[in-house]
Amino acid sequence: MHPLPRLFRVTLTALLLTGALAACAPVATLNALSPRSTYVLTEGVAYGSLPRQQLDVYKPVLPAPNGGWPVAVFFYGGNWNEGERADYRFVGEALASRGVLTLVADYRLYPEVKYPTFLEDSAQAVAYALDHARSLGGNARRVFIVGHSAGSYNAAMLALDPRWLRAAGTSPDALAGWVGLAGPYDFYPIDNTAVQPVFSHPDYPPKSQPGEFVTAHSPRTFLGTARKDSLVNPQRNTVALGEKLKAAGVPVQVKVYKHLGHVTMAATLAAPLRWLAPVLDDVANFIETGRPARRQLSGAETPGVPVVAGATAPPASPT
Repeated sequence: MHPLPRLFRVTLTALLLTGALAACAPVATLNALSPRSTYVLTEGVAYGSLPRQQLDVYKPVLPAPNGGWPVAVFFYGGNWNEGERADYRFVGEALASRGVLTLVADYRLYPEVKYPTFLEDSAQAVAYALDHARSLGGNARRVFIVGHSAGSYNAAMLALDPRWLRAAGTSPDALAGWVGLAGPYDFYPIDNTAVQPVFSHPDYPPKSQPGEFVTAHSPRTFLGTARKDSLVNPQRNTVALGEKLKAAGVPVQVKVYKHLGHVTMAATLAAPLRWLAPVLDDVANFIETGRPARRQLSGAETPGVPVVAGATAPPASPT
């Protein structure tokens, strides 16, 4: 049975979705109501030299499996205009509570930068996770990228378009998989005036839509979307990308959730709202059951040293 009474849960959900909780933003409420006993937090870890090139590490209190915890690097949304890693403690808690070592990363935003700089930052954060997974207690061959909304776009581009991780000294082959929640993957022309300057509307940059880069070698994928998403069309984006991946022979799961919207796709990861939909269960199961990355890493504990490919490991059950 859920620890919160049904009436309280329904009331809380209504207040969160309307932003009506007095003197407290909805995201702050989610963080305040999320447990603090499931993780050990290390804040403000630098993955680069700039102020927004930092991440927070949520280390599970659950015992690590043989080989270390699986690792997730999470990128939040916000139209590439706003967002702070501290706002997503509820995501770090959610994944850590399921035994996933979680890194919640900031990246530079508009108007400081435009496409593709935030992808370059994101790639550096993922390279940091690959480089330091073992020293943090994680498994360097079970690193996943997870994103919501604009952060899902970042995750998709890093996983599918090898330019970004290669520039950071690694490769999509080093990933065990990626997760996109309510992501925009095919969004030209852009109607959202907040997003238009990020992608130089109407002079959109070429080769900037994730579906262009799907191949048979793309990493294993989980795509979740809300049936009632009014901000990012679920059919054009999530379902269509899933079909491309499936046609290419990539292992992909696509879940369309009832009774959720664009924002609640992420909010339902928080402890008070998990009863709305099994998003956390599905993401955690995807991570837990995934095979290790195709490539064995070397030099993965030396910051700044490119990660290179070694021998391809034989198929194995997840540790």
